[in-house]
Amino acid sequence: MNDTPDLSLIVSVYNREEVLRLVLAAIQRQSFRKFEVIAADDGSGPGVKDVVDEARAEYGLSIKQLWQEDVGWRKNRILNSAVRTAASPYLVFIDGDCLPGRDFLLDHYSEREEGKVLLGRRVEMSKRWAGKLTLAKVMTGKFEHMGIPELLDGALGKALRIEEGIRISNRSVRELIGRKSSTILGSNFSLHKKDLVAINGFDEAYDGPGHGEDSDIQYRLSLIGITGKSLRNLAVQYHVYHQRTQPSQKSLMRFEEVKKSGDPICRMGIEHLDGSRPI
Repeated sequence: MNDTPDLSLIVSVYNREEVLRLVLAAIQRQSFRKFEVIAADDGSGPGVKDVVDEARAEYGLSIKQLWQEDVGWRKNRILNSAVRTAASPYLVFIDGDCLPGRDFLLDHYSEREEGKVLLGRRVEMSKRWAGKLTLAKVMTGKFEHMGIPELLDGALGKALRIEEGIRISNRSVRELIGRKSSTILGSNFSLHKKDLVAINGFDEAYDGPGHGEDSDIQYRLSLIGITGKSLRNLAVQYHVYHQRTQPSQKSLMRFEEVKKSGDPICRMGIEHLDGSRPI
């Protein structure tokens, strides 16, 4: 019997263990079942390990936790470690503060295609909405049903892009509506592992969020002929509120350097081509 998972779900983690508990509860109720979870942990405290161990025991999920020392933002470094560890030839990426809807993995797997990176979106919960989340609401799937308070938050601009929470399974209807995404969102994308390996994974020269885990990847994939495929109104995901982070100046400059070089292969990625030693 072949026990290789059909896909590897890589979850970027940094503290916020109570939110991660909700995310893992959402993962355990996926309609698609043949997957593994890799928690790519950029130096969290012991609380995250406790939550992962708890989910492994309670839900029977196949979860690997990879951890590195906290010496600043090194998300790309731990993501590369997760890619090396992944047992499946197909990879799905989310963040540890994003709740996947029940058919999230089913949509990524069903829509996978050679030569494509799948581009998902997310609903941005308001602070009020996120504060009302409970484990029971996630376990029962109630968190996926938007009521009047959530719609009002959206109308007032407190919650953003609530239209992304509407899953449209019918391809013809999606084509008729014509809503498409064109950019990678680091918390909701998927691709064949071989395509990510072809560009040597995530560039570890970035020192903060904003470009290195999404824009950089999409640009370098485009240089080897991998194009985006929209998952708008599929693979529904909800981002739990927190204050927005800003890209560092160094990361902005790094992305400009990458675009000027036109080189699809990063030097410090899954393999360190500069001779330094990866984790």
